[in-house]
Amino acid sequence: MLTTPAPLRLFGANLLNTKQPQRFFVAVVLFSSIFASSLQMSVLHAEDATKKKQEAPKSESLFDGKTLGHWVRGDYGDEGQISVENESLIIGKGRPITAAVWKGPELPKSNYELTFEAQRIEGNDFFAAATFPYQKSACTLVLGGWGGGLIGLSSLNGIDASENPTTGYKEFKQGQWYKIKIRVTDDRIVCSIDGEVIADVSTEENEIDVRIEMVGCRPLGFASYRTKGAVRKIELTRLAAPEKK
Repeated sequence: MLTTPAPLRLFGANLLNTKQPQRFFVAVVLFSSIFASSLQMSVLHAEDATKKKQEAPKSESLFDGKTLGHWVRGDYGDEGQISVENESLIIGKGRPITAAVWKGPELPKSNYELTFEAQRIEGNDFFAAATFPYQKSACTLVLGGWGGGLIGLSSLNGIDASENPTTGYKEFKQGQWYKIKIRVTDDRIVCSIDGEVIADVSTEENEIDVRIEMVGCRPLGFASYRTKGAVRKIELTRLAAPEKK
C-alpha cells in the first residue's frame, strides 16, 4: 500500500493553517508536485522489485529421488548397477567404471549452475566424478580419485586433474554427504565443495575437454571407479548470460 510520507503529511497540515490565499495556492501546487513525484518513485520501486522477483533464476530438479527417470547406466563393459535407494542415485562398484548418464531433455552448454550432494559408500577411489557440458565439449570434476583424495578438473589443455593447476587433495569420509556446486559461464568454470572453492579457471585461457574414459558420460554423468557412490538433490539453475565488456 502506498502512503504519504510523514514530512508531506506535516507539510499538508501546515497548508491548512495558511491564511494568505496567494501563498496557499502556491503551496498547494508545490505540495501536489512533491507528492506526485514521491508517488511515482514508490511505483517505480515496486515495479523494479516485482521485475527482479520474476527474473530470479529457478532450479530444475534432474532427479526425483524415486525413480531413475532420465538416468541410464553408461556402457563400460563390466560396469556395476545403478539404482535408487533412500532417495539417492546409487552408482554401483564396477570393474572398473560405473556411470549414471543423463538421457533427458537437452541441457544448457554454458551459463548454468549444477548442484548436488555426493557420498562415497565403499571403496577408495572416485565415487561421483561429475562430467558436465561446456560449449561443444564437456569437463569432469573428479572427486576422490587416484587413491581416494584427489580433486580437480579433467581436462585442461589436455592435462588431467592430477597434473593441472586445479589439482588438489581432500579427505572424503565414508558415508558422509558433500555439497557440490559447479558454476559454468561463458568465460569461467568455478567448482566448490561445501562452500569452499576448489577450482576457478578461465575458459578463455584454457582448452576444456574430458579424458577419453569420460566421453561416455557426456553430456552429464556421474561415475565411480571400483567404488560405490551415491548422488542426490541434483539440480540445475539456468543463469543469464554475462554482459560483454
